[in-house]
Order: sequence, then structure tokens, then C-alpha cells
Amino acid sequence: MDSNKKYWKGLEELNRTPEFVEKNKNEFAEPIPIEEVLSGDGLSAKTPRRDFLKALGFGVGAVTLAACQRVPVHKSIPYLIKPEEVTPGVANYYSSSYEGQAILVKTREGRPIKVEGNPNDVFAKGGLSAQAQASVLDLYDVNRLKDPKLNGSDAGWSEIDAFVIKELAAVKAAGKAIRLVTSTVHSPSTLAVIADFIAQYPTTKHINYDAVSYTGIIQANQNSFGKAVLPHYNFDKADVIVSFGADFLGSWISGEEFTRQYVSNRNNKSLQNKKMSRHIQFESGMSMTGTNADNRYPVKPSEEGLAIISLYNAISGTTLPGSKKLSSKAVDNAITLAAKELVAAKGKALVVAGSNDVATQVLVNAINSLLGSYGTTIDLDNPSKQYAGNDAEFVEFVSEMTRGDVGAVLFLNVNPAYDYFKGADFKAALNKVRLKVSFADHEDETAGLSNVIAPNHHYLESWGDANALEGYYTVVQPTINPVYNTRQAEHSLLVWSANAVKDYYTYVRNVWNTNLLPKGGLSGQKGWETLLQTGFIQTPANTPGTYTFSRDLNAVAQTILGHSSSLAAPEGKYELQVYQSQAIGDGKRANNPWLQELPDPVSKVTWDNVAAISVADIKKLKLEEGDVVKVTVNGVTVDVPVLAQPGQAQGTISIALGYGRTQAGPVGDNVGKNVYPFYSFRNGTFQTTAVASFETTKIKSPLAQTQTHHTYEGRSIIREAKFSEYKKNPAIHSGNEGGHKNYDEESMWDIPSHDRPVYDWVMAIDLNACTGCGACVVACSAENNIPVVGKDEVRRRREMHWIRIDRYYSYQEKDESVTEEYEIAKLEDEAFDHVTVVHQPMLCQHCDHAPCETVCPVLATVHSSEGLNQMAYNRCVGTRYCANNCPYKVRRFNWFNYWNDSRFDNYLNNEHTQLVLNPDVVTRFRGVMEKCSMCVQRIQAGKLKAKMEKRPLKDGEIKMACQQTCSANAIVFGNRNDPNSEVSKALKSERTYYVLEELNVQPGIGYQTKIRNVSELEA
Repeated sequence: MDSNKKYWKGLEELNRTPEFVEKNKNEFAEPIPIEEVLSGDGLSAKTPRRDFLKALGFGVGAVTLAACQRVPVHKSIPYLIKPEEVTPGVANYYSSSYEGQAILVKTREGRPIKVEGNPNDVFAKGGLSAQAQASVLDLYDVNRLKDPKLNGSDAGWSEIDAFVIKELAAVKAAGKAIRLVTSTVHSPSTLAVIADFIAQYPTTKHINYDAVSYTGIIQANQNSFGKAVLPHYNFDKADVIVSFGADFLGSWISGEEFTRQYVSNRNNKSLQNKKMSRHIQFESGMSMTGTNADNRYPVKPSEEGLAIISLYNAISGTTLPGSKKLSSKAVDNAITLAAKELVAAKGKALVVAGSNDVATQVLVNAINSLLGSYGTTIDLDNPSKQYAGNDAEFVEFVSEMTRGDVGAVLFLNVNPAYDYFKGADFKAALNKVRLKVSFADHEDETAGLSNVIAPNHHYLESWGDANALEGYYTVVQPTINPVYNTRQAEHSLLVWSANAVKDYYTYVRNVWNTNLLPKGGLSGQKGWETLLQTGFIQTPANTPGTYTFSRDLNAVAQTILGHSSSLAAPEGKYELQVYQSQAIGDGKRANNPWLQELPDPVSKVTWDNVAAISVADIKKLKLEEGDVVKVTVNGVTVDVPVLAQPGQAQGTISIALGYGRTQAGPVGDNVGKNVYPFYSFRNGTFQTTAVASFETTKIKSPLAQTQTHHTYEGRSIIREAKFSEYKKNPAIHSGNEGGHKNYDEESMWDIPSHDRPVYDWVMAIDLNACTGCGACVVACSAENNIPVVGKDEVRRRREMHWIRIDRYYSYQEKDESVTEEYEIAKLEDEAFDHVTVVHQPMLCQHCDHAPCETVCPVLATVHSSEGLNQMAYNRCVGTRYCANNCPYKVRRFNWFNYWNDSRFDNYLNNEHTQLVLNPDVVTRFRGVMEKCSMCVQRIQAGKLKAKMEKRPLKDGEIKMACQQTCSANAIVFGNRNDPNSEVSKALKSERTYYVLEELNVQPGIGYQTKIRNVSELEA
């Protein structure tokens, strides 16, 4: 932004610790383990494959047979491709749905290998989250149940059916209650099946239970407007956004959809029209959304409600109790400024809060009503249906079991033995229930307590549908026959309720033919086939109404004050908040190695959850990162390593949920600690904040972080500017004030310009669009067969990701004099509270004057005639000179045969899981260097298709895996020789700059400067 603004990746780099300096000054940071090799304990040590497979007790036959069996033509139709035959080497695409979002599933020779977003989907227009990208790997999880279980032993389905029907009849005759506990169900067909089941067993009650709850918002809308709904938020219609702890670009409600909306007012196209939304974030822990805010203010959980009261008073001119009690003058001033900006943007303003407290959400509703947000930025008439859990109902359900009122309980897609905050009470209550049925596909913590496990299909083996947003219906269709002897949960319910329709596919068709296809203007067999090709239908939206808030807020404010007072930590204690991580989420997918190895967007920690505390508190407690501390809440203690987190509010702790599983599988078991017991139940909802005691130990648990494995020694990597500056000069701080530089004027390479008559493949990355979510990292792993290496290898700086998202902290240094160009001064403790963050995707830059090419002794890395830096793996002899000579540090070395070494069996290395591999990309072997190939297999396939159709290649026809999954459209790829291509236009932007362009390596990836819409009063 200014010349004296400094950027740094982590505290190691900022403070230039001896370990950091030592590891980053050497030519090769990772020594070759010669002694291990020679001793036989190192690279050559292997568990015999036959013994391992025998011990594990599985083969590849199940998946092979499932892939070879063709799904009947009348049931499953590939997306736009008729399935008369499978052509070897040619992919089929099937439309389906992942948690309500329309997707496309790529299959090769009958096996699903990749999930993509449907480009016509209303949520993210083709974007997809990291969890959705990783979901295909779960299909090949060897730890899925192979057969149903009865009282701990394998059983046949007929035996299961007979037992369950007999037990349900006995429970019904005894007049005992039956409870069906599920995560939120927004499938029309599933809801119809549940209704039929309840009709057969009238004492049944359906309970929606979400581990991460939004009951507070739903109940607040019921109290405020008489509509118990989760609103549909429109961030694209908001000129000013104020968020109180809502990570709406990450894990809050619908991150992919909100990202697309949010970025549409801040990306390259928006800036060209001199338009940019303004975003102010108040939060205790540094969230992914907070890193993207124009202005971010750390506040304690106990002060969040007070800040909302102050905002309401500033907007309305009233004096609700609780105003002027904030401890930070900076936050007080920010609230006053935010109020003025919100009022100025009336009708185009939006205030959101992440709290699950009903009173807090009621007050937020009152603020949005004053701002005219309903009917514009908030839609209650076309609500989201993704979360409908009722916390009070579940607590009452546990009480019912404790009293002995429940005779049977069925669990679908829930695991309360793990994620209910009073796990011991739940388990004791469950022991009093006669029939306990779990539909889990793993023997998880809850399934292990059940006397019947009726394993459900993976969603890629299933039929179904979803209605995650009012008027938007998606279909789920199988892409492979069931791998194991599993059965869809809905099918089981149909059998057990003696339904006339036993086949769930027929049931789904009946629901659609009767209720849904006519809404989409479709009917009959042709309409059904059209649906299977498009994947969804969309009915006309309801006209959004305006809502006036008229409740007395004094009692609401008093409730908030009481809640805030209960959270205020006394001396020697801390205010704690638990949150969802971007990768692991609520913990259901903890056994997925792609997600475990995905670095957290902020901390860059993998394979663990940590206690994030402020830098000032770290110093006060005389702790170092990785020191294990005991955190105690309500008598429950967990031991977690600490992380010094810039931006964390002083006196607070943040810990991620979803870890500490004990029956997830070999990947997820005992990774991190379970902090669901830190929940509390207050005023009808689960609360994620509490007062915690804090005790140090002498134990160390080193963290596996990826961020500071390399350093640029203070050279210019990030360029950013204020929006006010940009409006006056679009080239500000990009280095293009005098026009784009000509690389060829001075060069270390005495070679002419490359001749590329047809294609010159390049990429543009908009730093104003990238939110740092990491979906591109998982998409790249899935597309390019990138191995998982595990926590210990990550700690040794051996992660294999081809693309990384660098996270840079920055601050405005007061002293402009810097003794050395790369020297970074230390900050005062309070300055760490107000750092800003920039995310930068970094991958092979495909330099025209590539330094890696000049030092390779065997020509393993060469330049193509289309501008790509290529790798010939069979030539590589592993000198690693190229990695040393790469200024961007984007090359990866295979220390092991990750795909054929039994030490990595828990991750990807088994013949079963390897069926997810993309056959178009070779797996690399030990001693070979690898890096981003710009998905050259996709480039070749696109060129071949155009050639076969005797036409020129169209712009946008070829998309990189990272580009395709990006909800923010931050990555653009294409042919620079086409002046009308999107990438050519992006690279001609005044904001475009090239990282380390002073080296004149002529990178093929251009970045657009980061623009912040900082308030003029604060600028």
C-alpha cells in the first residue's frame, strides 16, 4: 500500500528466529536421510503389501465389480452424454447434488474420480468448496462398513429387517416413543419417506439436530417477524457490510454462495466501474472472513453483544442499556463510523452476526429493519433450508431417554455421542433405549453404541434430491453401483414401515412426477431425463417482502447484557470461543486425508486444532508455539498446543471444532482434541462461547504449519492500494504507473523471444477476489494425483501441494527508515491486534526465462512451444537444483514412493483408495521433482476436442482444476495470443503486476493488486 508497509508470513519470519534463519539460508532445507537408508530403517523399509492387505482384510474386487456393473439406462443418464457404452479413455459426466448444491461427477471406466461444480448452479455458479471436492475420496474409504451389523456382528439385510420390524412393533404396542434424529433434512423425497414412517408408527417424532446450530437466527426471526426461517442473504446487493463474528466467506451457512456474491462487488470487473463494497468485521479470533475485511477490529465475546447494542443506539438515536461500555476506544470509534456508513447506504446495507444467541439475533434484526435491508439484502420469503436444527428439541430428547420414555431411536447423518456437549449424559440416556439404529456408513461413536447399524450408501451411490433454497431443487443420482453391501437409509425406512413402494428410486420418481417436475415445466419420462441431464430445476422466486420490526428492545438488551456479563472472564481466566475450521468443519469428514492436510486459511496448521491466543498473551504467559496447555471449561479439560495468532483479541482463546474423533477411522482418530464439551445450553440454544481457565504444562507438541517453509527475504511480493487511491489512479502501487514494463530490455538470457504462433498459455489471479479458502488446493490434489504425506512429513517441510495459498500479515511501520532491504522490525504487542492480511495463491509461474531450466543437468524440466514449463519425470534424477534455483519455491520433491509405501496406507496408499486416481496423470515416484503442470492433460483434451470438431478452440473452454472450483473466480486461464480472451484482458489491467518481476524470469502468471476500501476517516 505504502512503501513502508511490511509483509511477513509468520512470527518466525518477523522475529527471524534462529531456527527459521537456519532452515531458510541453506541450499537444501531438507537433508537426505542417508543413515536411515543405509541402516534399512529409512526409505527402503516397507511393510509387505500382501501382509498389510491381509491384516486389513479387503481387496479391490468390490469397487472393481461396482464400476463394471452398468447402471440401467432408464435410471441414470450421464450429463449431456448418452450412456450406451463406456469408451475407454473418455470421461462421462453425471449431474448430481452435494448437500443441496448441483454438481457434476466425472467418471472414468465406471468409477467416479472428480467432483466439479455445476456451472449453472445458483449457489456458486460452478464453484465448489474444499469439502465437496474431497467428498469423492470418501467413496473409496476402506474403513466404510462392508455389511450391516446386529449386536456387534455382521448380519444380512433380511435378518436386520426382521429384527427391526419386530422391535418397532413391540415399541409401538408398548406405547413408547420412537425418535428419528437426523441432521437437517431438506430433501423432499426423504421428508416424504419420514412422513410415511411416522404414519406407520404414530409415536415417532422427527428431530433435526445440527452439530453447529443456527437455531438462534431461526428463533429470532420467529420472534421478530413470525417466520421461523433461516434468511437468504444477498451480499451482492450490499454496499456496506458489517459482521459481528460471522465467518460468512468460510463456514457460516453458505460460504461458496456468499463468496460469489461478495466478490462480485469487489473483483476486477467491479473495480473497473469504480465500484467496491465496504466490509467491516468485529470478531475475537482471526477468521477467514476477517482476513478479507477492509477494516477488522478484535473484540472479546463478552463485548460483541455490547457492540451491537452500541451500533443500534448509534443508528436509531435511542439509548438501550449497555451502550458506551466497550473497553476499546478504537472499537467505539469504529461502531460510530460503521453506523454512519450503514445509514448512508440504507437499502443497500447488511449487518450479520455469528452468535447463536436469540436475543443478539433479534437486535440484529432490529438494526437491519432500520436500514431497510429486508426485501433487498435479506430475503425471508425465499429462505435457506440448509439448517433447521432445534437445539431445545434435542435437549428434551435426551431428557426423554433419561426418563425411559423412548423405546426406539434411529440416527441418520448425526453423531451426538461425539458432538453433543454432554456426551456422558447422552450415552447414559441411550443405554435406556430398547432399539438403537444407526444409518452411519462407519462404525462411528454413536453407531458403536447402537444394536443395529444399517449402513447408508455414499451419496455417489444414491438416488435422492434436495431443496437447500426455496424454489431450487436438485437431484441426486448414482455414478457407481454400491461398492459394499450397504443400503440407502430411505430404502430401509420404506421396508420397515411396510410402504407399498419398496424401491427408493421409484419413490423419488413418484415425488418428482407428482410435485416437482410440473413446477419446473417438465413432465413424464422426457422431463425426468431432462432433469437428470441438467441436475436441477428452479421455480419462480417469491416476491421478497419488507418487514417492520416493532418489538420492545429493552428486555432484549437486558438479556444481552446478562449474557455478556456471564462471559466476562475474571483475572487469570480467558474468554473462549469454538468455531468451525474451513477444512474439517463439524468433524463428519475427519477421516478424509485431503482435508486433514489442507492448511487452515489463517494459521496454516495441518493435522491438528490449536488454542489460538494473542501475541501479547503468549508473551505474558512465557509460552512458545507448540507448548501444550490445559484449557478447562465447566469441569471439562482438554490439552491443546498453543498458537500465537496475530489479530486475536487479547484475553481470548479460539479453538476449532471437528477434531478429537475416536471412531472416525485411521486418518481421523485421535487427531486434535474434541472441544464440543465446551458448548453450553442457554436460553434455548447451544452457545459456542464460555469462560475458560488456562494452565501451562511442560509438554510440547510441534505444529505442522506450511506457511514459513520458505521466505522471500523481504522482497516485494504483495502490492495493495486503498480504493480512494485506486479511483484516482488505477495503476497505483502496481508498478505500472508508466505503463507495463518490457522484460526484454535487459536480460540475463541471451535468447530471442519465444515463438508461439497459436497458443501462449498464461494465468491471471485477482488478489481482490481470492479469499484464501483453499478449495483450489484440494481440487488440484484430486485432479493431479497429489499424494498426502501426513503430519510428520509436513513438519519436515515435505508437503506436496502444487498450489499453496500464502497468507501475509502486514502493518504500517511508523519508522520509515529501514537499515536493510529485507530487515523487518518487531512490533509492539498491541500492534499485533490490528494486522491486515492478504492471501496469495502461489504455484509454478511457468517463467519464459525459467531459472529451473537452466540448472537441470538432465533437461528434465524444459519449456514448451506453448509457454508451459514442463517436467519429464523419467529424466529427473533428483538433484533438486531446480527447487533451489526457483525463486517462488513451488517445486516439490518426492522423498518416498507415496503411492507404494505402506507407511502411507492410512492416507491414500492402498489399492482400493487408489481407484480415485486420475488416469490422465501419472503418479510420481521417489527421487523425482514435480510441480504445477497447468493441468496440461486438460489443455490437450480441449485441443483434441476442438480438432475433432474442426473448429477453433474457444476462450474459457479449458479450465484449470484450481480455476474451475474457485467460487470467487479469482483465477483466469487462457491463451494470451487471443486479444479478446478473458485472461488477456485481465493481464492488460493497470492493476496487473508480476511477482519478483525484477528478476526478469518473465513469469506467465500475473497478479492484480489488492484493493482495500478503507474508510476515508481512517485512511
